[in-house]
Amino acid sequence: MTEKELSLYFPTLEPELLAEMIRVADVRELPEGTVLMRTGQNIRTALLVLEGLVKVYREDEEGNEFLMYYLDSGKACAVSLVCELGKEQSGLMVKAVTNATVLAIPLQQVDAWMGKYKSWAQFSVSSYRDRFDELLQTIDQIAFRSLDERLVFYLRRYQEKFGTRQVPVPFTEIAQDLNSSREVISRLMKKLSERGAVRLFKSYVEIVDLGTVLP
Repeated sequence: MTEKELSLYFPTLEPELLAEMIRVADVRELPEGTVLMRTGQNIRTALLVLEGLVKVYREDEEGNEFLMYYLDSGKACAVSLVCELGKEQSGLMVKAVTNATVLAIPLQQVDAWMGKYKSWAQFSVSSYRDRFDELLQTIDQIAFRSLDERLVFYLRRYQEKFGTRQVPVPFTEIAQDLNSSREVISRLMKKLSERGAVRLFKSYVEIVDLGTVLP
């Protein structure tokens, strides 16, 4: 990968930093479903997404999942940008939703760049702030919204991240992401279909107009 190619993903970073990133970072090609980070795992690299979509979620002791937010091209896993080498354990799970390409940067470099490159410090702070804002949106949905409203929020976020009206995610996985059951999600999807918000097909859900059900 060249500096010019990398700058397309991270246009705010200066050429000298991009050159260092190419020199020290590991480019990883990940098949769909690959787990990049597990709960309790020592964090040793910062993860930046080049291509594809990655999801960050919590997992309890019984393997139940709860979606927190997505990372797409040009985004970074904020937790890995601010942790101290060898002293931080992940409280999150990170998994490739699609085939993905990520940049894994050793934490020694992440720490050194904070003082060496102003653009990296700004990028790190901005990434942390953006992920925090997304997390607040998720918390708002849990605390103040009913499950049907959270489902609409989930579908809207999927449409925004993938740029498509077709959602091929199985109801079982949606239920995991929303900490619900497949039966409940199936019932709510049927209600959305009856109201003309979605169309239900065997292998996917087609979003028609979610604005008809919620503001």
